[in-house]
Amino acid sequence: MHPPEQRRPQPWPIRLTHWANVPLLAILAASGLQILAAYPRMGPRGQPYALYPFQGAVPPSWLRLGDWLAGARHWHFAFGWFLALNGVVYVLYLAFSGEWRRRLFLPRRDTQNAVATLAYYLRIRPAPEQVGLYNGLQRLAYTSALGLGALSVLSGLALHKPVQLRWLTSLFGGYDPARAVHLLLLALLALFTVGHVLLVALHPRTFGEMVTGGRRPRV
Repeated sequence: MHPPEQRRPQPWPIRLTHWANVPLLAILAASGLQILAAYPRMGPRGQPYALYPFQGAVPPSWLRLGDWLAGARHWHFAFGWFLALNGVVYVLYLAFSGEWRRRLFLPRRDTQNAVATLAYYLRIRPAPEQVGLYNGLQRLAYTSALGLGALSVLSGLALHKPVQLRWLTSLFGGYDPARAVHLLLLALLALFTVGHVLLVALHPRTFGEMVTGGRRPRV
């Protein structure tokens, strides 16, 4: 038997950091694409990068922010610090409130449920029993997004200060690989966002809870 939930589904710090991510990620994505437009090849000195299939392709102007390279860099690096701070606040709240137990993916607890939930979404088997706030697949997705965000900040720092943080840049294989990784992380976060919106559409109650906090469960 699992003890019943005693807390509201979405405490206010979770909601605050969640909604703060919306404009922050939009600004960072748009300004990052403007930086890419100024230098659309991934290789050193304008050379092709073997693993990047869109050599020289420039993102459309309506997706970009900053008008020019320096302007985009100002937007990107300024709001990157706000994103990092927002992430730190979120992680600290998870740690000190104990919310990490409800939200983060724990392999021994959640793997079986994640596989069963995926099978349900693929119409292979019936829906598994959900115990707690999220199912295993949701916890895996949110934990993965948290990891992607952390890697985005680290790779961004490697690009922002490649000399001062030479050790960090070297962990990504150098400046050009770090740039490719940073762009890949943007694409993965965009895919996560699409999946997140689709799941919210399937479970619209979760949207209301993220606005109001939801009701405290009855014991």
